[in-house]
Amino acid sequence: MLRLLVFILLLANSLYFAWGSGLLLSYGFGPAQQSEPQRMAQQIAPDAIRVLSPKEFKNIEELAKADQAPKECLQAGPFDAAESANLRQALGATLPDDAWSLEEQPVAARWIVYLGKYTNPETLAKKRSEVAALNIKLESLDNQDLEPGLSLGGFSSKADAEAALTRFSARGLHTARVVQEHAESVAYQLKLPAVGAAVKSKLGELRSALADKPLKSCN
Repeated sequence: MLRLLVFILLLANSLYFAWGSGLLLSYGFGPAQQSEPQRMAQQIAPDAIRVLSPKEFKNIEELAKADQAPKECLQAGPFDAAESANLRQALGATLPDDAWSLEEQPVAARWIVYLGKYTNPETLAKKRSEVAALNIKLESLDNQDLEPGLSLGGFSSKADAEAALTRFSARGLHTARVVQEHAESVAYQLKLPAVGAAVKSKLGELRSALADKPLKSCN
């Protein structure tokens, strides 16, 4: 009787061990399998871990502190289509995409009352004196194709420019004419909405692409 009891206990232990070890899974018996493959996927690859030197750690720490400092908004422009294409390429290679934007700004056509072109500096100086004697103010030209010449004022429509020409003619100026300084177009304004230490350290790389247009506060 005792031997039978011992045999039953040994058999029960053996069956439990086989069940717990998964040896009976092929027969449909065994504990529920616990598996979380996503945890394995989230583990850091040991070969990607690198111990930083004290100097590297200090540099990263300083950048992190500087990046937490208040940021400023900077802008520059306007840029024409060719300038903006060059600037866009430089920005993409230098700064993160979310650190900058080029915003389109419509530019209305502009007409001017114009004197020129003049073939020599003497004639230009003479006309400048004549205009000054009539107490007419000059404006700078915004079209290099019209240089050397003189602008007597810019207007948003040809009709307004022709009306101004009539007034100048009545005052004794008879050699001026109305010309279109530039047609309607689109300009682009660069905006850097949150310039911190990391972005500011790279602005020097954009100097040539900015085409001598300074970065100014957005305010």
